[in-house]
Amino acid sequence: MIGNWVDLGVMEYAACTELQRHILDRVLAEQLPHTLLIVEHPPVLTLGASFQPVNLLYPPEFYTEKGIALHKTERGGDVTYHGPGQLVGYPIFNVAELGKDLHKWLRDLEEAVILSLRPFGIEGYRSDVNTGVWVDEKKICAIGIKMRRWVSMHGIALNCSNDLKPFEYIVPCGIKTHGVTSISEQLGREVTQGEVLPHLIAGFESVFGIQLTESERAQFVS
Repeated sequence: MIGNWVDLGVMEYAACTELQRHILDRVLAEQLPHTLLIVEHPPVLTLGASFQPVNLLYPPEFYTEKGIALHKTERGGDVTYHGPGQLVGYPIFNVAELGKDLHKWLRDLEEAVILSLRPFGIEGYRSDVNTGVWVDEKKICAIGIKMRRWVSMHGIALNCSNDLKPFEYIVPCGIKTHGVTSISEQLGREVTQGEVLPHLIAGFESVFGIQLTESERAQFVS
C-alpha cells in the first residue's frame, strides 16, 4: 500500500482545516492516495465537538491578550492547545481500506505515536478511558478525528518542544485529573519536530503497512 506525506510548515488552523477538506474530497474521489499532512500551527485553542465552556478557565479577552486564537472545530473531543514546537499530523486516510473500524483507527494512531517515542527512550502508553498517548500519567499526544464516508481528517498533536504553559489556561481535553508533558520535558533537552518526524513517519508506515513518499508542499498549497 502506498501513500504520501507533506510538510506544510507553519499554517493557520482555519486554512489547514479547509485544505484537509479539499484533500479529503480528492481521497474520496480516488484522485489521491492516503495522505499525511505535517504542520505547525500558530498559537490556537481548538474547541472540539464535545467542548464544554467550563474548560476555558478565562474569558476570551484573556486568550487574545496572550496571542492565542480560539477556533471551533468539527473533530471529536474537547479543548486543546496547538502552538510552535508541536508536531501535528493529519492523516487523511481511507479507513475503509484499513479495517473500517473507528475504534481500531484510534488505537492505531496511538500505536504510531508510541512507536515514534521509543527511539528517544520514552515508553508511551494508552489510557483505558481517555484517547491519546500518555507518559508518567501525563498526556504527551492528543488525538481528535473527524470521519466522513470512512475517510479521516484531523488527527494527532505530539508535544515536542512547545511551551506547555498555555495548557494551564484550560482543562486540556476536559481532563482535570492529569497534566500534560512533552518529549523535551521528559528528556530534559530541546527535541524539535524535525528530530521526531522521521520516527513518526516510520511509526505510521509500520502500523498501517504503508509506504509513505514525501510530496512537495507546492502540490497542495498554491
